[in-house]
Amino acid sequence: MRHFLTTMDYTRAEIEGLLERAQRFKRRPIEPRLKDRTIALVFFNPSLRTRTSFDVGIRELGGHAVVLEPGRSAWPIEFEEGIAMDGEPEEHIQEVARVLSRYADLIGVRAFPKFQRWEEDRQDKVLQGFARHATVPVINLETITHPCQELALALAMKERLGRLDGKKFVLTWTYHPRPLNTAVANSAVLIASKLGMDVTLLCPSEEYHLDERYLDAARKSAEGNGQKLSITYDIKSAYEGAHVVYAKSWGAIPYFGRWEQEKPIRDKNKHFIVDEQKMALTAGGLFSHCLPVRRNVKVTDAVIDSPASMVIDEAENRLHVQKAVMDVLANGW
Repeated sequence: MRHFLTTMDYTRAEIEGLLERAQRFKRRPIEPRLKDRTIALVFFNPSLRTRTSFDVGIRELGGHAVVLEPGRSAWPIEFEEGIAMDGEPEEHIQEVARVLSRYADLIGVRAFPKFQRWEEDRQDKVLQGFARHATVPVINLETITHPCQELALALAMKERLGRLDGKKFVLTWTYHPRPLNTAVANSAVLIASKLGMDVTLLCPSEEYHLDERYLDAARKSAEGNGQKLSITYDIKSAYEGAHVVYAKSWGAIPYFGRWEQEKPIRDKNKHFIVDEQKMALTAGGLFSHCLPVRRNVKVTDAVIDSPASMVIDEAENRLHVQKAVMDVLANGW
């Protein structure tokens, strides 16, 4: 049995295989490859694209989705081991994961960080708890990485650019009025480097570097493909010659849980917005974002509405790549 928790667990050949399968599903959407199968979708946080695309995806494959929201439509869950459960949680993950495994063929889990202590959040206890105790494959629907979003972005880039080796990929930090999860940013550098792109991380300062675990993995992937991972604070040099500009906001890890102290730094960097002047520096570059996006805060209307924008293509591709993931986990390669 194999889970889909992070693309770090998958080779480039396997990722390319998933993308090829997704392209087949995109050409021929209705195939009963998961006839009468069920996925339990466990949402600890809100969702629009993830919830809809998984529900529609498994239905197009002949199966069924059950959506659970612990603490709302399902009992609160405890994830600490060896604890006296005298607080709010009514159930332990050991029972939850094993019971759902008896009902469902797949389990999807979405659980954002608590944004209090990165040392705690980086352990990804919710996702790891399900993976440890479930007896069916578990899919990461976004925790501290977002591997399904990675595949959707990769498919959108391949559809526009063909082979991605040597293409310049820029992940740019953008302003947001509040600190956000680093999951999509972590995933963006992972997938771009895995697929042979020359990756540049553009951020305001060293405080906005991503967790070294993901930067190190991206460096190794890039080097293995004859490319590199660069980090810069210079907007002009980052955009110059870019083939893809990917925008995302995230909070500075050194200030994790102390967001009022980070806020003045964030507020001084609103000029990182993706606009027409910056995109003019690229090599006819494409633009994308995982959505939801705050227009004219992260990106101008002119950029997101331009022919270079892939945001809707990437969002659509969530459906196709997730069908590929479910199919492989349930039926094999």
